[in-house]
Amino acid sequence: MSKRPVFIPSEDTSNFVDEIEIDFTWHSGFSISQKQKSIESLHKEITNKTGLKSILEISTKSLDLVGVNASAFNLCLTSKDGTFASVESFYQGSKVFQGGGPYTDLYKKNSYDAKKDERLKNSGELTGFLFKGTQWGLNDFFYDWLYMNALQQNIEIGEKFKKYDGFTDIEFNPKKSYNCQAYSAALFVSASMKGINIDELKSKQVFQKLFPAKKLKNFQLDLF
Repeated sequence: MSKRPVFIPSEDTSNFVDEIEIDFTWHSGFSISQKQKSIESLHKEITNKTGLKSILEISTKSLDLVGVNASAFNLCLTSKDGTFASVESFYQGSKVFQGGGPYTDLYKKNSYDAKKDERLKNSGELTGFLFKGTQWGLNDFFYDWLYMNALQQNIEIGEKFKKYDGFTDIEFNPKKSYNCQAYSAALFVSASMKGINIDELKSKQVFQKLFPAKKLKNFQLDLF
C-alpha cells in the first residue's frame, strides 16, 4: 500500500484547500500503464473514502487530456518581457542556491532538460528564487503563484478545472517534494469559488495579500 493526498478546494474562509491522505494499491513499474493503474487505484479509494467522484489527476501520466496539458511540464506562460516557457522551466531556472543561480538559460530548455540540469544538484542549498527581478523566499509560495498565473493565461484549462471536486498528482511524494501541481490547481479553483480575481495576481505583493501564508499549505515544513 502507498499513500497520496487528494487536494479539495475549500469554501471555508479560514483556508483554501483541504487535504486528505489516501491509502491505495501501488502498481510498481516505470511504464505509463503502471502509473495509470496506480492512478485508477488511488481515485477509486478516494471515492470510497470521501464520496468524491469527479477527480482529476494532474501529471504527464494522467488519463485525462486536460490533466496532461495542465502538468507543469506542459503548461506554459509568457512573462511580462515576452519570455515563453513552461511552468517547470521557469521554476527550475529561477532557483537560487548558496553556490549559484538563478540559471535563467533553463527558461529556453524543455521541462525535462531543465529539471535534470546538473547545476541544480551541484550548487549547494536552495535559498530562494529570483524571477524577472523579483525575489521569492522558500516560504513565499512562488510555485503556486507561477502555476496560477499560467492558468490565467490558459483560460480553457482553468475553466475545465472548475468541474472537478478534487485533484491528485501520482508523482508527488510528500516526503521529498517541495511543491505540488495538484495543490496549486485546487488553490486556483478555491480562489475562483471565493471570487478572487486571478487577473490581479501578477505581482508578488498582491498575491501575498490575497493569499495569506497562514491559509496555505507549506510543503517545506513537512520535509523537516
